[in-house]
Amino acid sequence: MNQEQGTEAVDNVNALHVMQAIKGMLTEQEELVFMNLLFSSSATIRAGNFGLSRREVEKQLNITGQEAAFYSFIQRVNQGVSRYFQLIYDEDRDQVVVMMRVSARAARSTLSKESLAILLFMFYQQEVLQHEYTLFDQLLDAFGHETTKANQRLLMNLDPLRKIGALEEYDTRSPEKAYQLTAIGVHMFSDSFLRRTVEFSQSNQLNKEEVMKFFKRYNLQQQGAE
Repeated sequence: MNQEQGTEAVDNVNALHVMQAIKGMLTEQEELVFMNLLFSSSATIRAGNFGLSRREVEKQLNITGQEAAFYSFIQRVNQGVSRYFQLIYDEDRDQVVVMMRVSARAARSTLSKESLAILLFMFYQQEVLQHEYTLFDQLLDAFGHETTKANQRLLMNLDPLRKIGALEEYDTRSPEKAYQLTAIGVHMFSDSFLRRTVEFSQSNQLNKEEVMKFFKRYNLQQQGAE
């Protein structure tokens, strides 16, 4: 899995050195499990079933039922390889997945600008405004209502997001089609990307906390207007 990587400076600048240094943070068994997670998180290898289940990870680590040990493993892996990878636990799918950080240029070769725009729209709706899902008709209204063959074009740009595990169809118990971000989709955008997105619209420099304050303030205004 890929995550757009920002430009902020970090201490670790040599990927091979970082991968070597992780040996000092993990046991040999934990290192092997991390390698298994890297392999199983490949879209080429696992198609739609990314990563390993929490049960399988705990089994391989011999820590079944030990919640503190499970989260300690995730934290220590992320401390060691955070510049290049991020280990996430998708509670809804009960899957542990490794995401690789890539440059914005590399990310554009994986997803079209239309797919990225749809993903950002859904991120805003679901992570900022706290909507449980996004309706297909909402996406159509935002991105495709003025184009020919809009439904087909929208579905074509949703398909890559579904294939990389960034979103899944949501059962609304109605004929309306809807989508929900997965943990993979939520973590696709780096903090720096979200910050630059708001900077572009506001024309000033913001930190992560100010970005979230901006989003939350907008949300409160929307709620108060209803």
